[in-house]
Amino acid sequence: MAYTSKINTATKLLVSTAYVLMLSMNASHAIQVYKSVGAHGEVKYSQHAPQNGKNIELIEFRSDGRQSNAGQLAGKTDANQSTSTQSVEEQRVAALEARIKEQEAQANAQRCQSLRNNLTNLNVGGRIYEMDANGKRQYLDGREIELKRERVQQAIDQYCGSSTT
Repeated sequence: MAYTSKINTATKLLVSTAYVLMLSMNASHAIQVYKSVGAHGEVKYSQHAPQNGKNIELIEFRSDGRQSNAGQLAGKTDANQSTSTQSVEEQRVAALEARIKEQEAQANAQRCQSLRNNLTNLNVGGRIYEMDANGKRQYLDGREIELKRERVQQAIDQYCGSSTT
């Protein structure tokens, strides 16, 4: 029992020493630590390759303290981040799709603003006209203005998601 306690204490000491070494290294350098199993089954960590250890494993730590060869988790900074990586082509397509979606959202916002401006003009009152094919003004009567007001309000409700009266 006492032997196991000494092994655990030694292992903790070696791990903490390795961690201190990792923290003290320059940001641009990685540190190599050798992990091995001693003659009595204890796990040892060292900066130098052991001469009589079993199951020797070279562990390389990055400047931020993470293992540089941790498989799929290498470079992962968020626990919820996906482990799948996208190809360059997939990233380019995703970026283009995002840009198109943003442009569509901007165009929709402009259309909504134009509809709201039209509704405001229809609600103000006064003489309202439309231009005909020849470029002449055609003044609308009260019934035509009310129909236009209803159509504009329906378009706002449908495309803009809010009603403005």
